[in-house]
This record gives sequence, C-alpha cells and structure tokens, in this order.
Amino acid sequence: MDQLSAQTRIRDAAIKSVMDRLRAEHCEFEIDTGVADQWEFRTHYGSLSARFDDESVLIQVAAEDETCLAYMKMAVAGHFSEHFGTTKGIRWQGDGSDAGTPVFFREITVMSSMRISPHMQRVRFAGNDLGRFGRGGLHVRLLLPPHGRQPVWPTTGADGLLAWSSGEDALVVRVYTIRALDAASGWLDVDFVLHPGRETPAAAFAEKAFPGEVIGMIGPGGGGVPEAENLLLLGDETALPAIGRILEHLSPSTRAEALIEVDGPEDRVSLATGKNIDITWLYRHGREAGTAGLLPTVLRQRNRMALPGYVWAGCEFGDFREIRKIVRKEWGLPRDRHLVTAYWRRGAQGEDGADGGEE
Repeated sequence: MDQLSAQTRIRDAAIKSVMDRLRAEHCEFEIDTGVADQWEFRTHYGSLSARFDDESVLIQVAAEDETCLAYMKMAVAGHFSEHFGTTKGIRWQGDGSDAGTPVFFREITVMSSMRISPHMQRVRFAGNDLGRFGRGGLHVRLLLPPHGRQPVWPTTGADGLLAWSSGEDALVVRVYTIRALDAASGWLDVDFVLHPGRETPAAAFAEKAFPGEVIGMIGPGGGGVPEAENLLLLGDETALPAIGRILEHLSPSTRAEALIEVDGPEDRVSLATGKNIDITWLYRHGREAGTAGLLPTVLRQRNRMALPGYVWAGCEFGDFREIRKIVRKEWGLPRDRHLVTAYWRRGAQGEDGADGGEE
C-alpha cells in the first residue's frame, strides 16, 4: 500500500534534548537505522523518522491514510508543545489536509434513542462518509455542544494540533465505543451506560436525545479486535459495547471466553454466540459498581496451567489495577499478550464511558 507522508524542520538549540525525551518515551517502537544521527520509529498509526543537522531536526511522518497521518502530525506537535510550551513554528509540507476541519471529524445526527437494558441506552446516529470508522480502533470521541448554542467544532492548526472552542462554546468530550456500524446505509450505534446518582453529561444526553439533534465525533482510535487463538475478555457494563463488537468480528478459528460483570440478570444484553464463544455473567446484586471486585476474584480462581493467548479487559480503575497485577505479575504474560484498560474511575465526576485509563 502506498504511504502518505509529510515533513517539517524544527530549529532550536535544545532540539536534541527534547528529541532524546521523545526517543526514551517511545523506545519500544524504535527501529535501529545503524546511523548515529538518524532515528526511525514504527507505531500503530504510522512511522516517524528524524535526521539531525547542527541545531535542527528534519522530521518525516508517514501513514497509510490521511487520518493516521494526521494522528502522527498531532503526536509530534503535541510532544514539542509539552516540552517547549509551544510547537516551535511547526509547518508541515507534503500530504494531508490543509489546516481547517480535521479529516477525522464527522458531524453526526441522532436518528433514534432506546433503552436496551435498565442501565443501557442505545443511540443511533446518521452520518456521512463513515467507512473509515469501521477500522483502526473501536473507540471514538463524542463532542457534545452546549445546550441551545450553535456548535463550534475543533479545527486543525498548521502545526497539526487541534484548536478547541472555550468559554460558553466549550464542548463536553467523552470516549465511547462504536457498537455497530453500517457505512453503506450511513448509520452507527453507540451504547451509553446510565449511572443513577452521578453527573454524567454523555449519559444524560443519551437519555434525552431526540431525532435531529447534532453532535460531533472524532476518531477512530484505541485498540482493535485482538488476534489470538484463545482470547479472554473481561469487563463491566462500560466494556459491553467493545466486548460485543469484538465477539462479532472474531475469526472462526479463535476461541473466546467473556467474563462480564453487571448489576443483575436484567442487565444482560444480546451478544454474538457460537461454538467458539463462552460467556459468563457475574452479578453485583445491588452492590455499587466498582466495589464488588468480581472480575479480579474470578480471574484469580483460574487454572494457571491453561493461560489464554490474549487477555483484554475494560473496567473500573480499582479492578483495572488488580487485573493488570494478576496478568502481568502473577501470570507473567508479556505486554504483547494483554490489553487492560480503566474505562472509568469510581468517585470521579463527569466520566461516562471509555474515559481515561492506561494499559
């Protein structure tokens, strides 16, 4: 596949030290070039090469499409903004869209909203040119404009960074999973977990969403469907959309086991079935979400002699820490055989879906 590419030259007396930090932060992606002043990195979204000359560096990024190329530009500009407090006048030359509307942005319109379980609301959106959102990650960022105001969507600057609206026009931004997508028909489904007693803007939007209401979406991103012969999936209700999508896109040769924590039997939702799929539902029975510890408890009871080929987990922060400890320290699975993510944190206000977390 032909690669798109863009380049920029950055001049600064401290350029080498700042690039050394980038190199240290992303050492697992570096490829040995055999040349002292030339570095190369290969990431999930594309590649980056850097060539040094006195007090400047020539940076080139390459990717398979405009979306991934834009992500690579943002990563570079974001690194320099973090360490310099400015993007040092970065100007990209080569492929990719000019400054303006991000190539990975879509305006989407509510088609319908329905309750699919006591704690889950499904909203169907209409949108144009959705094909790119069917690959490259399960997650998107939903952009909710202030009630009663005309949306002011983010724009891309010449340096590749997003410029966001502020003040009365500030957007609420939350990470969610695309549960289902039909690009040919122009619609996608997003499932929202409802959190009684918590201020959750995106869930509140979903409950009250009406046909014709417009929000924004950027993406895709995050991990995709894991590739393994034997897959173990764990999650609470916030991970249900991702687990559902993973199960629907399994290779026939992959065996998957899913352990899912919800409040009770009425919170079960329809998931893919098959001889290669085994689903176990774990019930809190009224205990507060994020306090029951059901997922790590069941994980510790498993036979270590039959470890899965890959572990995928999405859950509350406390369970995330325990699951990561079990998988990494107690089971000794290498990093390329697991992805454990905190989708939410108990006690944190304003979080809705697949927010935050780390592997």
